[in-house]
Amino acid sequence: MEIVHITPGVAALDDCVATSGVFDGVHLGHRALLDEAQALARAEGMPLRMLMFDRHPATVVRPETAPHLLTDLRQRFDLLDSLGVDAVYVLRFDEDRSLQPPEEFVREVFVGCLRARAIVAGEDYHFGHRRRGDVTLMTDIAAALDRKVVSVPLAREDGEVISSTAIREALRAGELVVANRRLGRDHEVRGVVEHGDARGRTIGFPTANVAVAGDILLPQDGVYAGWYVGPDGNPWPSAINVGRRPTFYDENGLLLVEAHLIDFDGDLYGQRAAVRFSHRLRDERKFAGIDALKEQLQLDVAEARRVLS
Repeated sequence: MEIVHITPGVAALDDCVATSGVFDGVHLGHRALLDEAQALARAEGMPLRMLMFDRHPATVVRPETAPHLLTDLRQRFDLLDSLGVDAVYVLRFDEDRSLQPPEEFVREVFVGCLRARAIVAGEDYHFGHRRRGDVTLMTDIAAALDRKVVSVPLAREDGEVISSTAIREALRAGELVVANRRLGRDHEVRGVVEHGDARGRTIGFPTANVAVAGDILLPQDGVYAGWYVGPDGNPWPSAINVGRRPTFYDENGLLLVEAHLIDFDGDLYGQRAAVRFSHRLRDERKFAGIDALKEQLQLDVAEARRVLS
């Protein structure tokens, strides 16, 4: 998949079918939109290009309420590549861009840069200054430029729209089954394995402390069964703790993602890794002492081994 960072003068060499969005999570709703866009691109004999901002627009226009993200930009690239997108055009989103009129945005970016002959958009797509642009306005602008717009209905499950917002709410509530089903995959976070205080190693349960960026959404605090994926790409079954380790620290302790790789012995420090959450096992809780904690950890590892086998 080609990744193009849009700068002045950048323009595609041929016409395409285009789509656009934040695509945070690249969930089943996004995939339904991509299916429509890919079908149209094949029918028209054109490549499919996606327009994506380099950050969530809310971080610029309302930073105090900007959401935590399900995926970082690199994750989205990887997921879109696996789904057959030909190219992603990445546009810097800043204050000037947030003030751009919808008409100018379509002319400059979709037509001038991506050379879109057709634009596929979800029925709730909004763009331009104050999100004034919608599918109806885009259709009118495109028609005046001899282009067309295809509006795609929102994907739903049990009557509820499959959205990044709804998936975030499920993860915060500990509803991992719902979140993963709507993602179409296990929720995954990425980071670098850092040195911690080695408490896990001292009690016989060494963990990889994966430092996840602060703008990425972690699931509700608790213990999970899932997978640790290192640079070799091979998933390793793991018992994963998300939380502040209340047995050792108060509520102000650091929020950590710690993966205990089952039956693994080796050095992981400095690795870039992904952690995938497959099953929620229990809430995080404070234990009376080390022995009680170790007993529970043994049960957690046994349960993680069972559900992942």
